[in-house]
Amino acid sequence: MSLRAKWTLGGIIAGSAAAGLLGAGSSALALYFARRVLTPARVRTADQEVLAVIRDGGGLQVILAATPDTTVNGVYSLFFDGGNGHARIGRIVSYSPAERTVLREVEAVYQGNLETARRGWWSGAVYPDPSGVGLAFEDVGIGVEGGTAPAWLIPAEPGAETWAIMVHGRGATRQEGLRAARVAHELGLPSLVVSYRNDGLAPSAPDGRYGLGSTEWRDIDSAIAFALAGGAREVVLFGWSMGGAICLQTADLSKHRHVIRAMVLDAPVIDWVNVLAHHAELNRIPSAVGRYGQLMMGHRLGRRLTGLAAPVDLKSMDWVSRAVELRTPTLILHSVDDEYVPYRPSALLAEKNPEMVTFEAFEQARHTKEWNVDPVRWESLVKAWLQQQLAPRLNPGQSSPGQAGPGQSNPGTEPRQKPGAEQEPLD
Repeated sequence: MSLRAKWTLGGIIAGSAAAGLLGAGSSALALYFARRVLTPARVRTADQEVLAVIRDGGGLQVILAATPDTTVNGVYSLFFDGGNGHARIGRIVSYSPAERTVLREVEAVYQGNLETARRGWWSGAVYPDPSGVGLAFEDVGIGVEGGTAPAWLIPAEPGAETWAIMVHGRGATRQEGLRAARVAHELGLPSLVVSYRNDGLAPSAPDGRYGLGSTEWRDIDSAIAFALAGGAREVVLFGWSMGGAICLQTADLSKHRHVIRAMVLDAPVIDWVNVLAHHAELNRIPSAVGRYGQLMMGHRLGRRLTGLAAPVDLKSMDWVSRAVELRTPTLILHSVDDEYVPYRPSALLAEKNPEMVTFEAFEQARHTKEWNVDPVRWESLVKAWLQQQLAPRLNPGQSSPGQAGPGQSNPGTEPRQKPGAEQEPLD
């Protein structure tokens, strides 16, 4: 073999090896990305620094390291001591960009000793349980696959036939849904504030993986059945972030979908492909690698690597493409600066299906903190919209909401039937 041939062969071998290593590295990165998305985190990262706690008269103030979260006005939670401590943090007293610190009021310390805290995590889930909102409640259990999912039942008017079901987001807890409890109560709706598989309270799924809504909706279906058994004839679903995706899947697939009167979605995942591409970009993962990770989630062979019991069909959860198929009245509240779930798919869904979808934009709220930034606006929007949706429907020939036409029952006494839906729900 000539010297040139030897160099050529060596180059081919080295190039092939480099391409193999690059391919293996890309596959490993794609798998890491997919598993991060699908695997519930069991421990929260205490990434918020607590610099000092100051006594101010009979109350407390806290000095925090300035972050994009802590420098936005509103009411929030600070969890500390591994989650054993919980304080409600209020308005900004002062902010020093030069020192990168912010001084805020402490509205309440529900648990733990904030004065000894050094680190914690920021949250939009303000209240520890319904009593924090001033509402009576009872602990109930909802039968789901694998056992019982704990829930809070907040009663309302006796004999109420429309119930609210609150569905929290990925990595959050049922406390997230308490921000809507007051509105539901004022509308006379009993509320079920639920847990679901892999959230740390409900039984874990057999594979221990998130289905991104493709499996979790079954637990919400069980919650609807619980409400129906308790006297409900219709339900309103509230969902935050991935909880929004779960609500959309429930409205699409549940055997009880004909009783879902309306949905209120806060910063919902409307299109997982969009969200996953966004997170790949945030984490500086090449777009091709990110798409490979999505392929792993949805392919029957890739699931063996990700640990999924079944592939996740991301296409079926793209509600921008399926906009006209959504036949449940839906209110979406979404901040235009959401750093976690981009708002554009929410706006597009409303543009493509204005008959069913109402979109309300917020600003400076980041992810799922629309209520925290402006609770008055959030509650007034939700209350006004739901009052319209829950108003009795006039039957033909009926002159007023309280007067039935000849041979007709009063509106609201029969479950709502969606256009084209079966009289008997399919299993």
